[in-house]
Amino acid sequence: DLVQIIPRAAGIRGAPADAAGGALIARRSRGTPRGANRLLKRVRDYAQVRAAGKITAAVAVEALKRLDVDEFGLDDMDARILKTIIEMFEGGPVGVQTIAAAVGEDPGTLEEVYEPFLMQQGFLARTPRGRCATAAAYRHFGFTPPTSAEQPTIFDA
Repeated sequence: DLVQIIPRAAGIRGAPADAAGGALIARRSRGTPRGANRLLKRVRDYAQVRAAGKITAAVAVEALKRLDVDEFGLDDMDARILKTIIEMFEGGPVGVQTIAAAVGEDPGTLEEVYEPFLMQQGFLARTPRGRCATAAAYRHFGFTPPTSAEQPTIFDA
């Protein structure tokens, strides 16, 4: 549905989008019309300044790269959350209050905005002991996932 929404919305905003550009924005929009429109506005701004107002796949890639939105739709805050869990807390488990303090975000916002998407994409696991980065998160950011022998257990001191 988003693939159909984006070109129509782009035309309304005065920046025609080709099918490939619209599809790229749709793929990185977290699966929501609100996210798609937010990205479209930023890509449109970039296209108007750098590409004569036309949104193509190449223009969308460059604009999204400048916005720090990667191929999975992860933005800067998503990356900060996951990297904090991996680098500062050895992959977890770590509590949401602690993560929020470390990244400078409200705990409620983390739980309601960022966590659901990160869990849907398989980058974050919520356990009774706290949040843990998954092996997919480690690989996505170029880290080596810990082996099960390296993972802390409840019996570790």
